[in-house]
Amino acid sequence: MANSYIACFVHCVFSTKERRQQISDDLRERLWAYIGGIARENDMKAIAVGGTSDHIHVLLSLPATMAVAKAVQLIKGGSSKWVHDTFPEQGSFAWQEGYGAFSVSKSRVNDTVAYINGQATHHAKQSFQDEYRALMEKHGIEWDERYVWG
Repeated sequence: MANSYIACFVHCVFSTKERRQQISDDLRERLWAYIGGIARENDMKAIAVGGTSDHIHVLLSLPATMAVAKAVQLIKGGSSKWVHDTFPEQGSFAWQEGYGAFSVSKSRVNDTVAYINGQATHHAKQSFQDEYRALMEKHGIEWDERYVWG
C-alpha cells in the first residue's frame, strides 16, 4: 500500500490544577475556540471542545504521526500560555499534570460530541470525579484513587 490512511478519534479529559474553578463563562468560549486553533495549527482536528469551570473534554481526530501524549501536551501547554498572556489576572491558571484519553470509534463520534456539548447539563447531576471514574471503568482502565486526583 503506497499511502497510510487512519481514523484516530480520541476523547481527552483533564482538569484545572487542584480542580480549581478557574474557567469562567467569559473565558470558556474563547478558550474552547483557542484550543480548536491549537489543534488546527498542529494538523489535528478538534471535533468538539467543552467542559465546565474546572475541567475540559476534547474530542480530537489525530494525524498518523501524532501520539496522544504529544497532542495533549500541545493543547495543555499552548492553552495555558495563552490564558496567562491574554488574561494576566489568571496568573495562577494551570492544568493538572495528568489526563485521561479514551479511544472513540467512528460510529460513536456523534454521541461523544453530544456528550461533550452537554457538559453543563450533565454536571448538574454528576460530579467530575464520578464522571471520570465512570469513563475509566467504561474503558477498562485500572487506576488507584490515591494518584488520580492529586
